[in-house]
Amino acid sequence: MQYKKRTHTGGELRSSHIGQVVTLTGWVDTRRDLGGVIFIDLRDRYGKTQIVFNPKFSETIYSLAKELRTEFVISVTGKVEKRPAGTENPKLGTGDIDVLVEELTIINKAETTPFPIDDKLDTNEDLRLKYRYLDLRRAPMQANLLLRHQMYQITRRYFDEFNFIEVETPVLMKSTPEGARDFLVPSRINPGKFYALPQSPQTYKQILMVAGYDRYFQIVKCFRDEDLRADRQLEFTQIDIEMSFVDEIDIQTIVEGLMKRFMKEIKGIDVTTPFPRLTYKEAMEGYGSDKPDLRFDLKFADFSDIVKDSGFKVFAENAKKGGVVAGFAVPGGASYTRNQMDNLVDFTKSLGVGGLAYIKLTEKGIDSAIEKFLGNEICKQICEAAGAKPGDNVLVVSDAWQKTYSTLGTLRLEIAKRMNLIDENKWNLHWVVDFPMFDYSEEEKRHVAMHHPFTAPKPEDLALLDTDPTKARARAYDLVMNGNEVAGGSIRIYDSAMQSKVFGLLGIGTEEAKMKFGFMLDAFKYGAPPHGGIAFGFDRLAMLFAGVKSIRDVIAFPKTSSGISLMDDNPSEVDKKQLDELHIKLK
Repeated sequence: MQYKKRTHTGGELRSSHIGQVVTLTGWVDTRRDLGGVIFIDLRDRYGKTQIVFNPKFSETIYSLAKELRTEFVISVTGKVEKRPAGTENPKLGTGDIDVLVEELTIINKAETTPFPIDDKLDTNEDLRLKYRYLDLRRAPMQANLLLRHQMYQITRRYFDEFNFIEVETPVLMKSTPEGARDFLVPSRINPGKFYALPQSPQTYKQILMVAGYDRYFQIVKCFRDEDLRADRQLEFTQIDIEMSFVDEIDIQTIVEGLMKRFMKEIKGIDVTTPFPRLTYKEAMEGYGSDKPDLRFDLKFADFSDIVKDSGFKVFAENAKKGGVVAGFAVPGGASYTRNQMDNLVDFTKSLGVGGLAYIKLTEKGIDSAIEKFLGNEICKQICEAAGAKPGDNVLVVSDAWQKTYSTLGTLRLEIAKRMNLIDENKWNLHWVVDFPMFDYSEEEKRHVAMHHPFTAPKPEDLALLDTDPTKARARAYDLVMNGNEVAGGSIRIYDSAMQSKVFGLLGIGTEEAKMKFGFMLDAFKYGAPPHGGIAFGFDRLAMLFAGVKSIRDVIAFPKTSSGISLMDDNPSEVDKKQLDELHIKLK
C-alpha cells in the first residue's frame, strides 16, 4: 500500500500552520456527518486533529471518506485552515484549526472493536487485557507509558550526574531461594540442572562492590513466583542501587535527591529534604504499620499502664503478661450509631482479634459499655491519653504487641477511608529505619530475615546475635510514600565470618551456605569494601505518580491476578519434543 508519509504529528498543528499543506497519518477516532460534510478526529499518540471532507472541494475524496469507520488507519493530505468562529475546541492543542482534505489513502480497515477506544472506558479488566493492543491506544494508557519513559530518563540522567555506572546483571542465575519462590529454567546442555530468574540482582551488585565499582545502578527486571495483587506482578521492575564506603545517610541522601527530581519534573512539586525518619518501633506503635500513611493523623496511644491494675480482666491480664492495650481517638466518632459501631466491631474481629472496645466522650461525659468494668476515672484517663475531645470516640484493642498494633493499623486506614480523611492531592515521604534483624517463624521453627540475609546488624546490637537475636536491629531502611513502601535497602554484611553467622541464625548450615552462596563468601575474603544499597519498586512508584490503583495500568503487558497473560494466552503447553530436549517428563 503506497501512501504519503506524515509531515506532522496529530498533536502538532497550530494557528501558525494555517495555509500550509500537510500530511497526517493515524487512526479514525470519531466521525461526524454534519450538513453533507464529514468531520473526523484523526488520532495518533501525539494527539488529535480534526480533518474535514467537503464534497464541494472534492466529490471523489468525499465519497471515499464515506467508507471510513473508527480505527481505520489512514493517511490524509490537505490545507490547514482556521476553524470557523465558535467551533474551536479549547480542550485540544489543535482545537483552533482543521485540515481540509485533498488526498485520502485508506491504509488499513478495522473491524468493530470489542470496546470503544475511549479515555473514560469502564469495562471489564480481563477484556482490556485480552485486547491489550487496543487498550494501549487509549490516551490514559499512553500517558502512563510515557510517564514510565520519563522516569527512566530522569533516573539515568540523575545517576550519571553522581558517577554511577549502569551494569547489566544476568537474567539466568543460580537458584538461591530465600523468601519468594524462584522461577526455574531447565538447562538443555546441562541435564538435571536449572537456572533461576533473579528475584533481585542482590548477590551480583554486592560482587560488583567487591570488584571495585563503587557506584552501581540498574533499571532491572526481577521475577518472583508469588501470589499476585493490585501492586504485585510475577515480573516487575526495580531501580537497583549499590554504593561502597557509605553509611545509611549517604544512601538515603542519594535517594532523596532522586525523589526530589521525580517530584519536581513529574508533579511540579518541590519537596523538602531530608525526609522525616521514624524507627520501626515508632511506626508500629504510632500508626500500626511499617509503611504508615502520614497524610492524616489518628495516632495511637498505649493504655497498658492505665489498665493493668483495673478490674477489667481482659485488659489487665493481657497487660500484665506483656501484651498491649492501645487505641486512638476518632474525631466526631461519638456520633456513631449502634449499627455503625457493630459494623466496626465485626470488621475488627475479622482481623483475628477478640473484639473492639470503645469509649465515647460526649458533652455529658463518658458513654461506654466497658465503664462498668474500668470505672469512670480510668475511662477518662484513657480518653486523655488518646487526646480525645468531647464528641470523639476512642477505639481500643487488646492483644499481643504485633497483633494489637497491626490490627489498629488496618482499623486506622479503614476509619480514614470511611471519613474521607486522606487528601489524595497530598504527598508524604518519610523513612522507616531500625527494623528488627529477624522475625521468628512459628511455622518453620526458625528465624527468618526481616529484609534479606545479607543485611548487617547495627553495631551496638552485635552481642544480641549470641544472646537474643530477635531483639537485634538491622541497618535497614524503607522509603514510604503515601502509605506505600516504594524503596527498601540496607547496609550489607561484607565480612565472611559475620555472613556465615547470620546464615546460621537463619538455619542455613555450612554446606547449604557454601552451595548457595559460596561464591560470595569467597569474594568477601579478598578485600570486600563496606557497602550498602537500596531498590525502588519502579512499577509501584509509577502507579503512584500516575494516580491509578493498580500497577497493571502502568505496565504495557501485565499478567492477571492468576498469573495469566490473556492477550497471548500464556503460560501455555509446549511440544513434547521441547520437554524431551530438556529431560523433563510431566506427571
